[in-house]
Amino acid sequence: MATRTLRPASNLHSICRTLGSTTRPRTTLLSAQAPLSQVSLPLRPFSTSPTPQFQSSKSIRNSATMSIDALIQAAQNRRTIYKLGKNSPVPDAKIEELVNAAILNVPSSFNTQSTRLVVLLKEEHERLWDIAASTFEGLVASGAIPAETFKNQTLPKLEMFKAAYGTILFYEDPAHIQGFQEKFASFKDHFEPWADHSNAMHQYFLWTALESLGFGANLQHYNPLINEPVAKQWNLPTEWRLVAQMVFGSPEAPAGEKAQKPIEERVKIFGKQ
Repeated sequence: MATRTLRPASNLHSICRTLGSTTRPRTTLLSAQAPLSQVSLPLRPFSTSPTPQFQSSKSIRNSATMSIDALIQAAQNRRTIYKLGKNSPVPDAKIEELVNAAILNVPSSFNTQSTRLVVLLKEEHERLWDIAASTFEGLVASGAIPAETFKNQTLPKLEMFKAAYGTILFYEDPAHIQGFQEKFASFKDHFEPWADHSNAMHQYFLWTALESLGFGANLQHYNPLINEPVAKQWNLPTEWRLVAQMVFGSPEAPAGEKAQKPIEERVKIFGKQ
């Protein structure tokens, strides 16, 4: 296993604790060895730690600087890791805590709260990638995909994902968008893209949070090929739209090199003093 320094989870948690929630809970489902069940979400902020009523301006500035530094460091540490193992640095309850924090604190357009998360761990995670392999085998049998391509390219990737610890499935529930499309007809065509924006924020939050705990992760998109069998396996609403699959586990190899385009081509600032 590659040598890797784990960042303390408290860095990202300190950021999460500043995010109070005033929204009603959305859906988080967590599955491990037991059958799928709905997780009860707390109707309170992510942390119940008391907040000091009085702080000096210097203390506030120092705290803000530390939080920003921790946020930047967490963003820098988040990388795509493909070779993952089944070792977890934390109890499953900590994974559940982070997923609940995402569902409670990540914003959504018009407060639609349409994102749905399904967490598959251990054997349930492995079953997901068996389903994916079986789906592709059907495509090979029908002639839609060459057998050689499946054997040499697709199957090794699926087996690599199966070797990880868990997968988070990111869904959108259109039922929570339709009412707004009717109420705000002039924005009708924008609500689905806006929902995808919120879904992507859930993905980024959890990817960065899992990295902070010591996991590695990568993001996959085998939808819509696996949509139907996955919904059937875990008794999920068929109207939910699968958006992405985040595979996570113990990092067994470092991330590859990442070339960066010049910042000047990607960022424009006007009015800077």
